[in-house]
Amino acid sequence: MRVLLVEDDGALRRFLERGLIAEGYRVSLEENGEAAMTALETVLPDLVVMDLSLPKRDGTEVLRFLRERSPETPVLVLSARHEAGTRVECLDLGADDCMGKPFSLAELKARCRALLRRQGKVANLVLRHGEVELNRVEHKVVRGGVEVALTRTEYALLECLMLHRGQPVSRASLLAEVWKEPGENGTNIVDVYVNYLRKKLGDDGSSPVIQTVRGLGYAIGMTVSRREAMAQAI
Repeated sequence: MRVLLVEDDGALRRFLERGLIAEGYRVSLEENGEAAMTALETVLPDLVVMDLSLPKRDGTEVLRFLRERSPETPVLVLSARHEAGTRVECLDLGADDCMGKPFSLAELKARCRALLRRQGKVANLVLRHGEVELNRVEHKVVRGGVEVALTRTEYALLECLMLHRGQPVSRASLLAEVWKEPGENGTNIVDVYVNYLRKKLGDDGSSPVIQTVRGLGYAIGMTVSRREAMAQAI
């Protein structure tokens, strides 16, 4: 499961990152509100854990932005402000839960699990398309009952495409999500790794798992008619 962790305290950020990774999450890190909003424009995580007092853009601004973009993404707010009014404001702005600092890592992990269960995110632990099955807990990919050995980058690329099943994902978006490199420079590496994936998945020309959408990027599970219509529209 993907967690966006937004915390400006470097020591606490690293501590929480280690704890969440140990729990089995894939963690993206941001240290200010502006960077968090930019990250949320690219790919939505399964869960956001964020400090309330952030530089550049306050946590309340990030909450408003996220709720406009994705009303359903669960958010756990961390705050050193202990006033009841602060917690009420966060909940009214769309936070799903609030934790006062200091807190125990065990409790934070438990609250993360509870939020994901409440949102029904457990259904996304195994992604499927045809004969391909991607297990996000075991980090294992199987096609036709046979395990496919993938590198970490290949796995992340396939996971990103399967999470956006039925819609095209641009090379720039894949570069930002998988390689954490914003912008258009370096998108050729995406093409290289898509070819690696296709070979390992045994894709053939007739019915490939990973589809090329002309002018838009790559997709999995996109109908031919929709692919042609979108290509003609650009």
